Amino acid sequence: MATLVSPSLLAADFLNLHNDVKMINESDADWLHLDIMDGVFVPNISFGFPVIEAVAKECTKPLDVHFMIVNPERYIAQTAKTGAMMMNVHYEACTHLNRTIHEIHDAGMKAGVTLNPSTPICMLEDVIEDIDMVLLMSVNPGFGGQAFIENTIKKVERLRKMIDESSSHALIEVDGGVQETTAPRLVKAGVDVLVSGSYIFKANDPKAVIRSLKQIK
Repeated sequence: MATLVSPSLLAADFLNLHNDVKMINESDADWLHLDIMDGVFVPNISFGFPVIEAVAKECTKPLDVHFMIVNPERYIAQTAKTGAMMMNVHYEACTHLNRTIHEIHDAGMKAGVTLNPSTPICMLEDVIEDIDMVLLMSVNPGFGGQAFIENTIKKVERLRKMIDESSSHALIEVDGGVQETTAPRLVKAGVDVLVSGSYIFKANDPKAVIRSLKQIK
């Protein structure tokens, strides 16, 4: 399977979102990654449903929505209403993860589960066959532009093994510090979906950067 690329809207120019979404529409990007932060689960606040709904009206790519918030299950119906393709929730934020996964599916979306850098993949053993994607954070969530955590490579390899040895069809996504040196190593380790923010949106030619990430094998 070709590498999927999901540019992170968090690094876009919020005074010119229309132009950045237009760029994404015209690019080889597969999805658009939206980071929702509440200032509680993570120390930062990003944006909420008014922005998601506005972007959904203009974006022709599937929306990959990543909730870095407490009690994300409260927003399943509202997220589905925006037309989001993927609702990604943190393992650390969900007391009843199995129920949340099934509620996301029942709402018509794919279900993703995110792990913080310090959370081991073994915590997903009992839900790995129920989820569509695992997002491994390769930085501590809450801020863009952080340095890549090296242990992520080994973590991807362990997760790839877990998925391959089960009947799971879950994709592996990685977010944080994804650029020209880390992306090839991640894909080699078994990553299916690359999330990249500043590396794409701050580039002189974002479309060329997206194209280069997609060509990694």
